[in-house]
Amino acid sequence: MRTVYVNGEYLPETEARVSIFDRGFLMADGVYEVTSVLDGKLIDFDGHARRLERSLRALDMAMPVSEEELLAIHRELVARNGIDEGMVYLQVTRGAPGDRDFVFPDPDETPQTLVLFTQDKPGLADSPAAKKGIRIISIDDIRWGRRDIKTVQLLYPSMGKMMAKAAGVDDAWMVEDGLVTEGTSNNAYIVKGNRIITRGLSNDILHGITRAAVLRFAREAQMEVEERAFTIDEAKAADEAFITSASTFVMPVVEIDGVALGGGSPGKVAPRLREIYLEESRKAAI
Repeated sequence: MRTVYVNGEYLPETEARVSIFDRGFLMADGVYEVTSVLDGKLIDFDGHARRLERSLRALDMAMPVSEEELLAIHRELVARNGIDEGMVYLQVTRGAPGDRDFVFPDPDETPQTLVLFTQDKPGLADSPAAKKGIRIISIDDIRWGRRDIKTVQLLYPSMGKMMAKAAGVDDAWMVEDGLVTEGTSNNAYIVKGNRIITRGLSNDILHGITRAAVLRFAREAQMEVEERAFTIDEAKAADEAFITSASTFVMPVVEIDGVALGGGSPGKVAPRLREIYLEESRKAAI
């Protein structure tokens, strides 16, 4: 049985409890992070910890524990659950004040809720989808205006995943004012010539930790990177496309709204970036 972490305790998952008055449950008043595990080690942990702190600060919440303690909890859960390849999910909410109210509770009187659990994903790095690529559709982006905060408000991204499933494809890219923002749970890229194009950082997209690492590796490999918005039509005419996230690393996209890219097979850039990312991330894992 899986061991989870709830507010300072390591518990069997069947014994884990959070109050019905928790603001994460009632108001989606919380943030989360997902850190991948390869070879029993954490990938990009420092980046996830920094983004967690940024998300909390944007919502006027404090870090519930120190970064050192957070790392220790991650490592303990990985060890207790014997995770070789998988993920650690972390969630922080404003806590359970004992009743429902739109007004934030006093943080001195209402402690935050901190929950972590692992997900065992054997074969995460050797995903069959990475070899053949994924197919996507485009959907309207109707989310709130602060997508850069990694909140637990994931209803519309979940709906987007279901729209993709209903269309018989793998995922969806969201479009606002004619321009691609991001995928349902990932950052979006196209490749034209030797140029990688992806939307620049702003409140409109999540500041992906994998995104930052992949773009750094791309520049180090002498690939040209252009951070700007692009249209779906531009994407359909691209040589390649791909997504990045903590759970998919670098994943080629081979079809957009029924239009095949690169003959319907992954090109050269995305697979090479995936190879570099996995190699470098494994070296730096802790």
